[in-house]
Amino acid sequence: MTSRNTLKPPRHAPYPDALDHKLFRQWMRTPHDVGGETDVPIPWEETEDEQWGARAYVTCECLAWRGVWCAEERRRKQNVDLGNAMYLGLPYYGRWLLAAARILVDRDHVTLTELINKIDEVKKRHGKK
Repeated sequence: MTSRNTLKPPRHAPYPDALDHKLFRQWMRTPHDVGGETDVPIPWEETEDEQWGARAYVTCECLAWRGVWCAEERRRKQNVDLGNAMYLGLPYYGRWLLAAARILVDRDHVTLTELINKIDEVKKRHGKK
């Protein structure tokens, strides 16, 4: 007697040239690739985050000017390498800062412990837990 839920041996994915175009496009799709997609209009709202976002932008641009990363690396880290949940769950400049932190730690400009300690210091300074 065989069960309908028996495990099957793993299959290797076919090579890209063996896939039909529609399936290949779905596999290659990244969360930020929304060109041509239908969506609802989003109303503009003034928020307090604008100053924070401007500071994040300037910080990341300074890292580029200092040669820590280039625009292509930044876009890859903040758009492609995050995955759907983080890409859609973080604010726009939050993705910039996460990418900057990952690059700085990956390239040994700062250690993860130094980064965590600095984040805790800033949270205490602003009265956040």
